[in-house]
Amino acid sequence: MFTDWIFLLIFPLLLGLWAQMRVSSTYAKWSQVGTRSGMTGRDVASAVMRSAGIDDVEIVEIPGKLTDHYDSRNKRLALSSANYHGTSIAALGVSAHESGHAIQDKVNYPALHLRMGLVPVSNFACTYTPMIIFGGFIFHMLGLIYIGIAGYFVLTAFQLVTLPVEFNASSRALERLQGLGILDAQEMVGARDTLKAAAWTYVAAFIASLGTLLYYLSLISGNRRR
Repeated sequence: MFTDWIFLLIFPLLLGLWAQMRVSSTYAKWSQVGTRSGMTGRDVASAVMRSAGIDDVEIVEIPGKLTDHYDSRNKRLALSSANYHGTSIAALGVSAHESGHAIQDKVNYPALHLRMGLVPVSNFACTYTPMIIFGGFIFHMLGLIYIGIAGYFVLTAFQLVTLPVEFNASSRALERLQGLGILDAQEMVGARDTLKAAAWTYVAAFIASLGTLLYYLSLISGNRRR
């Protein structure tokens, strides 16, 4: 049983570290490779959304590294400075990926709206679940433990729903980059590599959340047998 617990806790941590190192190294590699088009990430985001008939999304620059995201509530696509101004394969790939989320929003992609609906409860669970379940074990309050486990179930469900949303956004991005002729065949290799590496961070997050959930379920199961 102890070995199982070690696996559930350590393996997701190691996978997460590996995923972060891979996305950082892959992004660094392709951010050094320019494209023949000379377009910036902002140019690409605009072109991709325009090709999908989207004209009501604001593109803004934000500080930080790989802080890029799409805000569906405010119709805002935020690109980190390196990607907003960058002309590298990595910058264009990430910018197109975020535009893929805007396209999902326009076509009412079900998984995107499901994830949006889970955001408030997921944020609440992320903030309070560790304290709740810790208090349950410290004070031997089974009710609190069950609430904590429910919180980890919500977090795991959120990470699970995130997977198809991110994979689909990357698929839409690569399709547009190729279809619009923004990247040639050789440049597409770098874009795919960049987005594939980024996808591993979401896979790792799901496995970590699932591992934590299974860990606490195993603790409850073990206590019941005693």
